[in-house]
Amino acid sequence: MVWDMDKHTEGLLSIHSAVFIFGLTALFAKLISLSAFEITLLRTYFAVIAIALYIRYHKQSLRLRSWRDYRIAFILGGLLGGHWITYFHAMQVSSVATGIIALYTYPVITVFLEPFFHAGKPQLRDVLSAVWVLLGVFLLVPEFSFNNQVTQGVLWGILSAFLFAMRNILHGRYFNHYPARHTLLYQGIFIMLLLTPFSGQLLLQVTLLQWGQLILLGVFFTALPHTLFANSLRYLKAKSVSLIACMQVVYGTVFAALFLGEQPGVLTLVGGMMVISAAVFETLSKRAERN
Repeated sequence: MVWDMDKHTEGLLSIHSAVFIFGLTALFAKLISLSAFEITLLRTYFAVIAIALYIRYHKQSLRLRSWRDYRIAFILGGLLGGHWITYFHAMQVSSVATGIIALYTYPVITVFLEPFFHAGKPQLRDVLSAVWVLLGVFLLVPEFSFNNQVTQGVLWGILSAFLFAMRNILHGRYFNHYPARHTLLYQGIFIMLLLTPFSGQLLLQVTLLQWGQLILLGVFFTALPHTLFANSLRYLKAKSVSLIACMQVVYGTVFAALFLGEQPGVLTLVGGMMVISAAVFETLSKRAERN
């Protein structure tokens, strides 16, 4: 019984540490004076190197099992790369809080996308959750104008949520037989292959300070939290992990206020609570169906 408690504690420490770090990760969208495209490409280089070294240190194979898996990893890499770019861009054009809140529309987006991959249709409660989320997002938008930066941030954040939801669905259906570190490794490799041809003279333009920031982002704020997140799933139910992950919105908003001086307004806080409550509701209801 003591051993089980130790493992449970390890799982809790892993997921809380991962979500805490993810909250800090959002700050790099503002701290690194590069575009979201450039940050995504360069952070991926360092994340891939760190994960590959970790896998080899544990004397595990770096290869996938079939050419079909490589093709799937390529698609997943494209979706993850698009998700990272649009997520960071959303925070760059608006605020960290707006970008994170808009991202957390992905649980509800997921329940509407899943029927296209599994026989079925959304239930009434899913439709009500979607309406609730739309109301929450409505509070984030100060005016329906593409010239408004907050509106742009919300739209980019929702696009990021859509790409993230697609990546998660396809991963769960076609790629979940691999450990998370292998998944992130090959998605990162294909992100590099997709983006590098468009990078131009990027490497020559990066300053020494930015290289240091990118190493931190790639190793300690990408590879490390994803590994901790995967480790938590070994000892905790996915339901618990999903609910704790919603704390990323709180952490990101608080850190942005402390370190960047971004003070969210009342409507942003209310809208955020509405979006997160829908994410929590969908997580609880879907897990209850499986138990």
